[in-house]
Amino acid sequence: MSAYRVTQEEILAISGVDPKKCMRCGKCSATCPAYDEMEYHPHEFVAMVENGEIEALAESKSLYLCMTCMACIQRCPRQVEPAKLVEAVRAAVVRQKERTHLLPGALPAMVDADLPQQAIVSAMRKYTR
Repeated sequence: MSAYRVTQEEILAISGVDPKKCMRCGKCSATCPAYDEMEYHPHEFVAMVENGEIEALAESKSLYLCMTCMACIQRCPRQVEPAKLVEAVRAAVVRQKERTHLLPGALPAMVDADLPQQAIVSAMRKYTR
């Protein structure tokens, strides 16, 4: 049983996305730069939200591997916006945990010379209270 009680209705309300518009063409997944690392790919994420499989998504590492680059949104011929669904599930999980996924003390090990400062600030805003 999952530690998270995130509902499909909550995700749809937060994201404003209609996953029923998805025709599973896979264009979003084909353009995803994190595709090889993700357990669930963008088109699968949309299908899982549509089918109410929110608990599996909430516990998936894919939730935090999405870079929210919005490439999936740009490629979608039906304007489904998978990244917004990912962000909605991520936000709901972070709210429920009442703690952070990213701890400031863990940052030095993650930072390299090519990482933009904006990415660090953005991550801290998303994953800390």
